[in-house]
Amino acid sequence: MPDSSQVQPVAFNCEGGLVLNRSTFMMKPGEALELENFEPDIEGGYRRINGFSKYVTAIVPQTSDSSEKVLMVATFADVVLAARGEKIFSATPGGSSWTERDTGRTSAGKYAFERYNFDGNSKIIVVDGTNAPTIFNTSLAATDVSESSVAGSKFIVAFQNHMFYAGKSTTPQTLVFSVPFDEDNFSSGSGAGSIKVDDTITGLKVFRDNLFIFCENRIFKMSGTSSANFAITAVTRDIGCINGDTIQEFAGDLIFLGPDGLRTVAGTARIGDVELGTISANVQSVFDDNLSSASEFDSVVIPDKTQYRIFFTKASQAAGSTQGVICVMKGNSFEFSKTKGIKPSATDTFVSAGNVIILHGDYANGFVYRQESGNTFDGTQINGKYRSPDMTFGDAGIRKHMQRVIVNYEPESAIDADLFVRYDYESKESTRPAAYPLDSEDIAAIYGTSTYGASSTLKATYGGASRPLFRQSVEGSGFAVALRVNDGGTTAPYSLKGFQLEYQVGARR
Repeated sequence: MPDSSQVQPVAFNCEGGLVLNRSTFMMKPGEALELENFEPDIEGGYRRINGFSKYVTAIVPQTSDSSEKVLMVATFADVVLAARGEKIFSATPGGSSWTERDTGRTSAGKYAFERYNFDGNSKIIVVDGTNAPTIFNTSLAATDVSESSVAGSKFIVAFQNHMFYAGKSTTPQTLVFSVPFDEDNFSSGSGAGSIKVDDTITGLKVFRDNLFIFCENRIFKMSGTSSANFAITAVTRDIGCINGDTIQEFAGDLIFLGPDGLRTVAGTARIGDVELGTISANVQSVFDDNLSSASEFDSVVIPDKTQYRIFFTKASQAAGSTQGVICVMKGNSFEFSKTKGIKPSATDTFVSAGNVIILHGDYANGFVYRQESGNTFDGTQINGKYRSPDMTFGDAGIRKHMQRVIVNYEPESAIDADLFVRYDYESKESTRPAAYPLDSEDIAAIYGTSTYGASSTLKATYGGASRPLFRQSVEGSGFAVALRVNDGGTTAPYSLKGFQLEYQVGARR
Protein backbone atom coordinates (compact mmCIF):
# COMPACT_ATOMS: atom_id res chain seq x y z
CA MET A 1 0.00 0.00 0.00
CA PRO A 2 1.32 3.49 -0.80
CA ASP A 3 2.70 5.60 1.99
CA SER A 4 -0.31 7.40 3.42
CA SER A 5 1.84 10.39 4.30
CA GLN A 6 2.75 10.93 0.67
CA VAL A 7 0.82 13.65 -1.13
CA GLN A 8 -0.41 12.45 -4.50
CA PRO A 9 -0.92 15.07 -7.25
CA VAL A 10 -3.40 14.60 -10.11
CA ALA A 11 -3.62 17.24 -12.84
CA PHE A 12 -5.91 17.58 -15.85
CA ASN A 13 -6.84 20.11 -18.50
CA CYS A 14 -10.40 21.28 -19.04
CA GLU A 15 -11.26 19.70 -22.39
CA GLY A 16 -13.90 17.48 -23.91
CA GLY A 17 -16.93 19.63 -23.06
CA LEU A 18 -20.25 18.55 -21.63
CA VAL A 19 -20.78 14.78 -21.65
CA LEU A 20 -24.18 13.41 -20.67
CA ASN A 21 -24.20 10.05 -22.45
CA ARG A 22 -21.68 8.24 -20.24
CA SER A 23 -21.70 7.49 -16.55
CA THR A 24 -19.63 9.82 -14.44
CA PHE A 25 -17.49 6.84 -13.49
CA MET A 26 -16.44 6.39 -17.15
CA MET A 27 -15.79 10.04 -18.00
CA LYS A 28 -12.39 11.62 -18.50
CA PRO A 29 -11.37 14.10 -15.77
CA GLY A 30 -11.27 17.06 -18.19
CA GLU A 31 -14.81 16.50 -19.41
CA ALA A 32 -17.75 18.17 -17.72
CA LEU A 33 -20.78 16.61 -16.11
CA GLU A 34 -22.31 20.08 -15.95
CA LEU A 35 -21.32 23.02 -18.14
CA GLU A 36 -23.86 25.83 -18.26
CA ASN A 37 -23.18 29.32 -19.58
CA PHE A 38 -19.60 28.29 -20.18
CA GLU A 39 -18.29 27.73 -23.70
CA PRO A 40 -15.55 25.34 -24.83
CA ASP A 41 -12.73 27.65 -25.86
CA ILE A 42 -10.86 26.95 -29.12
CA GLU A 43 -7.72 28.03 -27.24
CA GLY A 44 -8.42 25.47 -24.53
CA GLY A 45 -10.50 25.39 -21.38
CA TYR A 46 -14.05 26.46 -20.57
CA ARG A 47 -14.85 30.16 -20.75
CA ARG A 48 -17.77 31.86 -19.02
CA ILE A 49 -19.84 33.31 -21.84
CA ASN A 50 -20.41 36.97 -22.61
CA GLY A 51 -23.78 38.55 -22.07
CA PHE A 52 -26.12 40.52 -24.29
CA SER A 53 -27.29 44.13 -24.26
CA LYS A 54 -29.86 46.28 -26.05
CA TYR A 55 -28.89 47.06 -29.63
CA VAL A 56 -31.65 49.65 -29.82
CA THR A 57 -32.70 51.19 -26.52
CA ALA A 58 -36.39 51.44 -27.45
CA ILE A 59 -38.81 48.55 -27.53
CA VAL A 60 -40.04 47.48 -30.96
CA PRO A 61 -43.57 48.92 -31.10
CA GLN A 62 -46.38 46.44 -30.68
CA THR A 63 -49.44 46.50 -32.88
CA SER A 64 -52.20 44.90 -30.86
CA ASP A 65 -50.92 42.51 -28.21
CA SER A 66 -48.42 43.43 -25.50
CA SER A 67 -47.00 39.90 -25.59
CA GLU A 68 -46.22 39.97 -29.31
CA LYS A 69 -42.80 38.53 -29.98
CA VAL A 70 -40.23 39.94 -32.39
CA LEU A 71 -40.78 38.01 -35.63
CA MET A 72 -37.70 39.25 -37.49
CA VAL A 73 -34.46 41.07 -36.87
CA ALA A 74 -32.23 41.86 -39.85
CA THR A 75 -29.49 44.36 -40.56
CA PHE A 76 -29.56 46.21 -43.85
CA ALA A 77 -28.32 49.58 -45.17
CA ASP A 78 -26.74 50.54 -41.83
CA VAL A 79 -30.02 50.07 -39.93
CA VAL A 80 -31.71 47.21 -38.15
CA LEU A 81 -35.10 46.01 -39.36
CA ALA A 82 -37.47 44.39 -36.90
CA ALA A 83 -40.94 42.96 -37.33
CA ARG A 84 -43.47 42.72 -34.54
CA GLY A 85 -47.09 41.89 -35.06
CA GLU A 86 -48.16 43.05 -38.52
CA LYS A 87 -45.60 45.84 -38.98
CA ILE A 88 -41.95 46.25 -39.93
CA PHE A 89 -39.82 48.97 -38.33
CA SER A 90 -36.29 50.33 -38.72
CA ALA A 91 -33.87 51.86 -36.24
CA THR A 92 -30.30 53.03 -36.04
CA PRO A 93 -28.02 50.80 -33.97
CA GLY A 94 -27.79 52.35 -30.52
CA GLY A 95 -30.78 54.55 -31.32
CA SER A 96 -33.76 55.28 -29.12
CA SER A 97 -36.68 55.07 -31.55
CA TRP A 98 -38.20 52.97 -34.34
CA THR A 99 -39.63 54.13 -37.67
CA GLU A 100 -42.57 52.31 -39.24
CA ARG A 101 -41.71 50.97 -42.71
CA ASP A 102 -44.42 48.53 -43.80
CA THR A 103 -47.92 48.11 -42.45
CA GLY A 104 -49.83 46.21 -45.10
CA ARG A 105 -49.76 42.83 -43.38
CA THR A 106 -52.23 40.48 -41.78
CA SER A 107 -51.53 37.48 -39.52
CA ALA A 108 -47.80 37.49 -40.24
CA GLY A 109 -45.81 34.49 -39.08
CA LYS A 110 -42.10 34.24 -38.48
CA TYR A 111 -40.09 36.01 -41.17
CA ALA A 112 -37.25 34.87 -43.37
CA PHE A 113 -35.13 37.26 -45.43
CA GLU A 114 -32.43 37.43 -48.06
CA ARG A 115 -29.92 40.22 -48.66
CA TYR A 116 -28.86 40.36 -52.31
CA ASN A 117 -27.61 42.50 -55.18
CA PHE A 118 -28.80 41.56 -58.66
CA ASP A 119 -28.37 44.86 -60.51
CA GLY A 120 -25.72 46.77 -58.58
CA ASN A 121 -28.23 47.89 -55.99
CA SER A 122 -28.39 46.22 -52.61
CA LYS A 123 -31.81 45.03 -51.51
CA ILE A 124 -33.41 42.83 -48.90
CA ILE A 125 -36.53 40.74 -49.46
CA VAL A 126 -38.67 39.38 -46.61
CA VAL A 127 -41.35 36.69 -46.42
CA ASP A 128 -43.61 35.86 -43.50
CA GLY A 129 -45.59 32.75 -44.48
CA THR A 130 -48.83 34.68 -45.04
CA ASN A 131 -48.40 37.88 -47.03
CA ALA A 132 -46.74 38.86 -50.30
CA PRO A 133 -42.92 39.02 -50.22
CA THR A 134 -41.71 42.57 -49.65
CA ILE A 135 -38.61 44.16 -51.18
CA PHE A 136 -36.74 47.03 -49.48
CA ASN A 137 -34.12 49.13 -51.25
CA THR A 138 -31.38 51.05 -49.45
CA SER A 139 -33.78 53.96 -48.94
CA LEU A 140 -36.07 51.47 -47.16
CA ALA A 141 -38.84 52.02 -49.68
CA ALA A 142 -41.05 48.91 -49.72
CA THR A 143 -42.44 47.13 -52.78
CA ASP A 144 -44.54 43.96 -52.66
CA VAL A 145 -43.98 41.10 -55.10
CA SER A 146 -47.18 40.78 -57.14
CA GLU A 147 -46.91 37.11 -58.15
CA SER A 148 -49.68 35.18 -56.37
CA SER A 149 -47.82 31.84 -56.51
CA VAL A 150 -45.18 33.11 -54.06
CA ALA A 151 -47.51 34.97 -51.66
CA GLY A 152 -47.37 33.18 -48.30
CA SER A 153 -43.85 31.80 -48.83
CA LYS A 154 -41.93 30.91 -45.65
CA PHE A 155 -38.45 30.55 -47.18
CA ILE A 156 -36.45 32.69 -49.55
CA VAL A 157 -32.94 32.45 -51.02
CA ALA A 158 -31.00 33.84 -53.99
CA PHE A 159 -29.29 31.18 -56.11
CA GLN A 160 -27.54 31.65 -59.45
CA ASN A 161 -29.11 35.12 -59.76
CA HIS A 162 -32.63 33.71 -59.42
CA MET A 163 -34.79 34.30 -56.36
CA PHE A 164 -36.22 31.07 -54.97
CA TYR A 165 -39.42 30.99 -52.90
CA ALA A 166 -40.78 27.99 -50.95
CA GLY A 167 -42.94 26.96 -48.02
CA LYS A 168 -46.36 28.18 -49.16
CA SER A 169 -48.99 26.29 -47.16
CA THR A 170 -50.99 25.26 -50.23
CA THR A 171 -47.90 24.07 -52.14
CA PRO A 172 -45.47 22.96 -49.40
CA GLN A 173 -43.37 20.78 -51.74
CA THR A 174 -42.84 23.37 -54.47
CA LEU A 175 -40.02 25.83 -55.18
CA VAL A 176 -40.86 28.79 -57.42
CA PHE A 177 -38.00 30.78 -58.93
CA SER A 178 -37.91 34.11 -60.72
CA VAL A 179 -36.19 35.06 -63.95
CA PRO A 180 -32.48 35.85 -63.61
CA PHE A 181 -31.68 39.19 -61.98
CA ASP A 182 -35.34 40.01 -61.30
CA GLU A 183 -36.99 38.88 -58.08
CA ASP A 184 -40.42 40.10 -59.26
CA ASN A 185 -40.59 38.57 -62.74
CA PHE A 186 -41.98 35.08 -63.16
CA SER A 187 -42.21 34.76 -66.93
CA SER A 188 -41.50 31.14 -67.83
CA GLY A 189 -40.24 32.21 -71.24
CA SER A 190 -37.52 34.32 -69.60
CA GLY A 191 -36.09 31.70 -67.28
CA ALA A 192 -38.56 31.48 -64.38
CA GLY A 193 -40.16 28.23 -63.32
CA SER A 194 -41.06 25.89 -60.50
CA ILE A 195 -39.84 22.53 -59.22
CA LYS A 196 -41.65 20.08 -56.98
CA VAL A 197 -39.96 17.66 -54.59
CA ASP A 198 -41.62 14.71 -52.88
CA ASP A 199 -41.55 16.05 -49.31
CA THR A 200 -42.56 19.16 -47.37
CA ILE A 201 -39.84 21.80 -47.52
CA THR A 202 -38.52 23.06 -44.16
CA GLY A 203 -35.58 25.24 -45.21
CA LEU A 204 -33.26 26.43 -47.99
CA LYS A 205 -29.52 27.12 -47.90
CA VAL A 206 -26.95 27.88 -50.61
CA PHE A 207 -23.65 26.12 -50.00
CA ARG A 208 -20.68 25.56 -52.31
CA ASP A 209 -22.49 26.37 -55.55
CA ASN A 210 -25.46 24.18 -54.67
CA LEU A 211 -28.88 24.95 -53.28
CA PHE A 212 -29.69 22.54 -50.47
CA ILE A 213 -33.40 21.88 -50.04
CA PHE A 214 -34.17 20.60 -46.55
CA CYS A 215 -37.44 18.74 -46.05
CA GLU A 216 -39.19 16.98 -43.19
CA ASN A 217 -37.81 13.56 -44.08
CA ARG A 218 -35.35 14.15 -46.93
CA ILE A 219 -32.63 16.46 -48.15
CA PHE A 220 -32.08 17.41 -51.78
CA LYS A 221 -29.57 19.58 -53.56
CA MET A 222 -29.93 21.59 -56.72
CA SER A 223 -27.01 22.09 -59.07
CA GLY A 224 -26.72 24.01 -62.31
CA THR A 225 -26.45 27.62 -63.38
CA SER A 226 -29.85 28.41 -64.94
CA SER A 227 -33.31 27.03 -65.58
CA ALA A 228 -31.87 25.30 -68.63
CA ASN A 229 -29.70 22.97 -66.55
CA PHE A 230 -31.06 23.07 -62.98
CA ALA A 231 -31.05 19.50 -61.63
CA ILE A 232 -32.16 18.14 -58.27
CA THR A 233 -30.62 15.04 -56.69
CA ALA A 234 -31.36 13.39 -53.36
CA VAL A 235 -28.74 13.84 -50.69
CA THR A 236 -30.60 11.47 -48.41
CA ARG A 237 -34.09 10.05 -48.18
CA ASP A 238 -33.55 8.84 -44.63
CA ILE A 239 -33.29 12.02 -42.58
CA GLY A 240 -34.69 15.53 -42.70
CA CYS A 241 -34.51 18.91 -40.99
CA ILE A 242 -37.22 19.74 -38.47
CA ASN A 243 -36.70 23.51 -38.53
CA GLY A 244 -35.07 25.73 -41.13
CA ASP A 245 -34.01 28.36 -38.59
CA THR A 246 -31.39 25.90 -37.33
CA ILE A 247 -29.57 25.63 -40.68
CA GLN A 248 -26.23 27.43 -40.66
CA GLU A 249 -22.96 27.36 -42.54
CA PHE A 250 -20.51 26.28 -39.88
CA ALA A 251 -16.84 25.36 -39.97
CA GLY A 252 -16.84 24.71 -43.71
CA ASP A 253 -20.01 22.62 -43.52
CA LEU A 254 -23.76 22.87 -43.07
CA ILE A 255 -25.23 22.13 -39.67
CA PHE A 256 -28.93 21.60 -38.97
CA LEU A 257 -31.36 20.12 -36.48
CA GLY A 258 -32.61 16.68 -37.40
CA PRO A 259 -35.12 14.57 -35.50
CA ASP A 260 -32.24 12.94 -33.62
CA GLY A 261 -30.17 16.02 -32.79
CA LEU A 262 -27.60 18.11 -34.59
CA ARG A 263 -26.30 16.82 -37.88
CA THR A 264 -23.92 18.00 -40.59
CA VAL A 265 -23.95 17.69 -44.34
CA ALA A 266 -20.40 17.16 -45.47
CA GLY A 267 -19.25 16.83 -49.08
CA THR A 268 -16.54 14.29 -49.87
CA ALA A 269 -13.96 14.23 -52.63
CA ARG A 270 -16.39 12.28 -54.78
CA ILE A 271 -18.62 14.66 -56.71
CA GLY A 272 -22.20 14.43 -55.58
CA ASP A 273 -21.41 12.20 -52.61
CA VAL A 274 -22.55 13.55 -49.26
CA GLU A 275 -22.02 12.05 -45.84
CA LEU A 276 -24.43 12.53 -42.99
CA GLY A 277 -23.63 12.23 -39.34
CA THR A 278 -25.09 13.00 -35.95
CA ILE A 279 -22.66 15.08 -33.92
CA SER A 280 -24.58 15.78 -30.70
CA ALA A 281 -24.57 12.33 -29.06
CA ASN A 282 -22.72 13.69 -26.00
CA VAL A 283 -25.65 15.99 -25.18
CA GLN A 284 -28.51 14.10 -26.78
CA SER A 285 -30.56 14.23 -23.58
CA VAL A 286 -30.78 18.03 -23.90
CA PHE A 287 -32.30 17.64 -27.37
CA ASP A 288 -34.62 14.89 -26.17
CA ASP A 289 -35.87 17.19 -23.41
CA ASN A 290 -36.60 20.07 -25.79
CA LEU A 291 -37.41 18.79 -29.28
CA SER A 292 -41.06 17.99 -28.63
CA SER A 293 -41.81 20.85 -26.26
CA ALA A 294 -40.01 23.81 -27.84
CA SER A 295 -42.24 26.25 -29.72
CA GLU A 296 -39.32 28.10 -31.26
CA PHE A 297 -35.90 27.16 -32.61
CA ASP A 298 -33.25 29.75 -33.41
CA SER A 299 -29.54 29.61 -34.09
CA VAL A 300 -26.46 31.77 -34.62
CA VAL A 301 -22.84 31.20 -35.61
CA ILE A 302 -19.86 32.95 -34.02
CA PRO A 303 -17.14 32.44 -36.66
CA ASP A 304 -14.08 33.55 -34.70
CA LYS A 305 -14.94 31.02 -32.00
CA THR A 306 -15.89 28.27 -34.49
CA GLN A 307 -19.10 28.17 -32.52
CA TYR A 308 -22.72 27.33 -33.30
CA ARG A 309 -25.53 28.09 -30.86
CA ILE A 310 -29.04 26.70 -30.96
CA PHE A 311 -31.83 27.94 -28.68
CA PHE A 312 -34.97 26.08 -27.58
CA THR A 313 -37.72 28.51 -26.70
CA LYS A 314 -40.91 27.47 -24.93
CA ALA A 315 -43.69 30.04 -24.93
CA SER A 316 -44.67 29.43 -21.31
CA GLN A 317 -41.12 29.25 -19.97
CA ALA A 318 -39.47 32.19 -18.27
CA ALA A 319 -36.45 33.64 -20.03
CA GLY A 320 -34.19 32.63 -17.16
CA SER A 321 -35.10 28.96 -17.69
CA THR A 322 -34.76 28.87 -21.48
CA GLN A 323 -32.12 26.40 -22.63
CA GLY A 324 -29.76 26.22 -25.56
CA VAL A 325 -26.72 24.28 -26.73
CA ILE A 326 -23.30 25.58 -27.74
CA CYS A 327 -21.36 23.49 -30.26
CA VAL A 328 -17.67 24.23 -30.82
CA MET A 329 -15.54 22.55 -33.45
CA LYS A 330 -12.04 21.85 -32.12
CA GLY A 331 -9.84 20.11 -34.66
CA ASN A 332 -11.91 17.28 -36.08
CA SER A 333 -14.23 16.91 -33.10
CA PHE A 334 -17.06 18.81 -31.44
CA GLU A 335 -17.39 19.94 -27.84
CA PHE A 336 -20.64 21.06 -26.24
CA SER A 337 -22.06 23.10 -23.40
CA LYS A 338 -25.45 24.56 -22.47
CA THR A 339 -26.88 28.05 -22.28
CA LYS A 340 -29.60 29.12 -19.89
CA GLY A 341 -31.23 32.51 -19.90
CA ILE A 342 -31.29 33.47 -23.61
CA LYS A 343 -34.80 33.43 -25.13
CA PRO A 344 -34.75 34.62 -28.75
CA SER A 345 -37.55 34.60 -31.30
CA ALA A 346 -35.46 35.76 -34.28
CA THR A 347 -31.73 36.12 -35.01
CA ASP A 348 -29.29 37.67 -37.47
CA THR A 349 -25.52 37.59 -37.93
CA PHE A 350 -23.65 40.15 -40.02
CA VAL A 351 -20.20 41.71 -40.37
CA SER A 352 -19.65 45.44 -39.85
CA ALA A 353 -16.19 47.00 -40.20
CA GLY A 354 -14.65 43.59 -39.74
CA ASN A 355 -16.64 42.87 -36.58
CA VAL A 356 -19.20 40.08 -36.34
CA ILE A 357 -22.48 41.41 -34.94
CA ILE A 358 -24.95 38.85 -33.57
CA LEU A 359 -28.49 39.99 -32.88
CA HIS A 360 -31.61 38.42 -31.48
CA GLY A 361 -35.13 39.66 -31.04
CA ASP A 362 -36.64 38.80 -27.69
CA TYR A 363 -39.53 36.38 -27.45
CA ALA A 364 -41.49 38.27 -24.82
CA ASN A 365 -40.35 41.82 -24.09
CA GLY A 366 -39.97 43.19 -27.65
CA PHE A 367 -36.36 44.36 -27.58
CA VAL A 368 -33.53 43.68 -30.02
CA TYR A 369 -30.33 42.58 -28.33
CA ARG A 370 -26.71 42.20 -29.34
CA GLN A 371 -25.09 38.98 -28.17
CA GLU A 372 -21.44 38.82 -27.14
CA SER A 373 -21.90 42.17 -25.43
CA GLY A 374 -21.40 42.97 -21.76
CA ASN A 375 -21.16 40.79 -18.67
CA THR A 376 -24.88 40.33 -17.99
CA PHE A 377 -28.06 39.30 -19.78
CA ASP A 378 -29.20 42.91 -20.14
CA GLY A 379 -28.69 43.55 -16.44
CA THR A 380 -29.54 40.06 -15.20
CA GLN A 381 -26.62 38.10 -13.82
CA ILE A 382 -25.24 35.19 -15.82
CA ASN A 383 -25.33 31.97 -13.82
CA GLY A 384 -22.33 29.95 -14.93
CA LYS A 385 -21.96 26.37 -13.72
CA TYR A 386 -19.14 23.85 -14.11
CA ARG A 387 -18.94 20.38 -12.57
CA SER A 388 -16.26 17.82 -13.16
CA PRO A 389 -16.87 14.07 -13.26
CA ASP A 390 -16.57 12.11 -10.04
CA MET A 391 -12.90 11.17 -10.03
CA THR A 392 -11.49 8.11 -8.31
CA PHE A 393 -7.89 8.54 -9.56
CA GLY A 394 -7.81 4.98 -10.79
CA ASP A 395 -8.93 3.26 -7.58
CA ALA A 396 -12.52 3.57 -6.39
CA GLY A 397 -11.73 1.51 -3.28
CA ILE A 398 -9.21 3.91 -1.72
CA ARG A 399 -10.27 6.86 0.42
CA LYS A 400 -8.66 10.14 -0.61
CA HIS A 401 -7.95 12.79 2.00
CA MET A 402 -7.93 16.02 -0.02
CA GLN A 403 -5.23 18.55 0.83
CA ARG A 404 -5.25 21.21 -1.86
CA VAL A 405 -6.81 22.23 -5.17
CA ILE A 406 -4.90 24.37 -7.65
CA VAL A 407 -7.01 26.10 -10.28
CA ASN A 408 -5.33 27.20 -13.51
CA TYR A 409 -7.54 29.94 -14.88
CA GLU A 410 -7.45 33.04 -17.08
CA PRO A 411 -9.38 36.11 -15.89
CA GLU A 412 -10.27 38.94 -18.25
CA SER A 413 -10.80 41.33 -15.35
CA ALA A 414 -11.81 41.04 -11.73
CA ILE A 415 -14.06 38.02 -11.24
CA ASP A 416 -16.28 36.58 -8.53
CA ALA A 417 -16.91 32.83 -8.46
CA ASP A 418 -16.96 29.96 -5.96
CA LEU A 419 -15.09 26.67 -5.94
CA PHE A 420 -16.77 23.67 -4.32
CA VAL A 421 -15.27 20.27 -3.50
CA ARG A 422 -17.75 17.41 -3.39
CA TYR A 423 -17.29 13.78 -2.37
CA ASP A 424 -18.77 10.37 -3.15
CA TYR A 425 -21.20 11.42 -5.86
CA GLU A 426 -22.63 14.16 -3.60
CA SER A 427 -24.42 11.64 -1.42
CA LYS A 428 -26.25 12.95 1.64
CA GLU A 429 -23.76 11.21 3.90
CA SER A 430 -20.68 12.72 2.27
CA THR A 431 -18.70 15.71 3.51
CA ARG A 432 -19.80 18.99 1.94
CA PRO A 433 -17.24 21.74 2.64
CA ALA A 434 -18.34 25.36 2.31
CA ALA A 435 -17.57 27.34 -0.83
CA TYR A 436 -14.04 28.55 -1.45
CA PRO A 437 -14.17 32.01 -3.08
CA LEU A 438 -12.41 32.00 -6.43
CA ASP A 439 -11.84 35.71 -6.81
CA SER A 440 -9.16 37.90 -8.29
CA GLU A 441 -7.83 39.40 -5.08
CA ASP A 442 -4.45 37.75 -5.28
CA ILE A 443 -3.98 37.13 -8.97
CA ALA A 444 -1.43 38.69 -11.24
CA ALA A 445 -3.14 40.74 -13.91
CA ILE A 446 -2.15 40.76 -17.56
CA TYR A 447 -0.67 44.18 -18.29
CA GLY A 448 -2.71 45.94 -20.98
CA THR A 449 -5.70 43.65 -20.69
CA SER A 450 -6.65 43.89 -17.04
CA THR A 451 -7.20 46.89 -14.80
CA TYR A 452 -3.54 47.65 -14.05
CA GLY A 453 -3.40 50.12 -11.18
CA ALA A 454 -7.10 50.81 -11.42
CA SER A 455 -8.75 48.42 -9.03
CA SER A 456 -8.33 47.98 -5.31
CA THR A 457 -9.54 44.40 -5.56
CA LEU A 458 -7.12 43.36 -8.27
CA LYS A 459 -3.45 43.20 -7.46
CA ALA A 460 -2.01 44.01 -10.86
CA THR A 461 1.54 43.04 -11.65
CA TYR A 462 3.33 44.35 -14.74
CA GLY A 463 4.35 41.35 -16.77
CA GLY A 464 2.29 39.01 -14.63
CA ALA A 465 1.31 35.52 -15.69
CA SER A 466 -1.63 35.25 -18.08
CA ARG A 467 -2.93 32.14 -16.39
CA PRO A 468 -2.90 32.61 -12.64
CA LEU A 469 -2.85 29.67 -10.28
CA PHE A 470 -5.39 29.80 -7.50
CA ARG A 471 -4.16 27.63 -4.64
CA GLN A 472 -6.67 26.56 -2.04
CA SER A 473 -6.29 24.23 0.92
CA VAL A 474 -9.42 22.10 1.14
CA GLU A 475 -11.17 19.82 3.59
CA GLY A 476 -12.86 16.46 3.44
CA SER A 477 -12.28 12.98 2.13
CA GLY A 478 -14.04 10.38 0.03
CA PHE A 479 -13.60 7.54 -2.41
CA ALA A 480 -14.51 9.87 -5.28
CA VAL A 481 -14.11 13.62 -5.57
CA ALA A 482 -15.67 16.21 -7.88
CA LEU A 483 -15.14 19.92 -8.38
CA ARG A 484 -17.75 22.59 -8.97
CA VAL A 485 -17.35 26.21 -10.00
CA ASN A 486 -20.41 28.46 -9.73
CA ASP A 487 -20.50 31.98 -11.08
CA GLY A 488 -23.60 34.02 -10.30
CA GLY A 489 -22.26 37.53 -10.58
CA THR A 490 -22.00 40.33 -13.10
CA THR A 491 -18.23 40.35 -13.50
CA ALA A 492 -16.16 39.71 -16.59
CA PRO A 493 -15.74 36.29 -18.20
CA TYR A 494 -12.84 34.02 -17.30
CA SER A 495 -11.56 30.68 -18.53
CA LEU A 496 -11.05 27.53 -16.49
CA LYS A 497 -7.95 25.96 -18.01
CA GLY A 498 -7.24 23.04 -15.70
CA PHE A 499 -6.94 21.74 -12.16
CA GLN A 500 -4.46 19.97 -9.93
CA LEU A 501 -5.76 18.00 -6.96
CA GLU A 502 -3.46 16.92 -4.14
CA TYR A 503 -4.47 14.21 -1.69
CA GLN A 504 -3.19 11.64 0.74
CA VAL A 505 -4.09 7.99 0.43
CA GLY A 506 -6.34 6.64 3.15
CA ALA A 507 -7.78 3.26 4.03
CA ARG A 508 -9.18 0.83 1.50
CA ARG A 509 -12.90 0.15 1.60
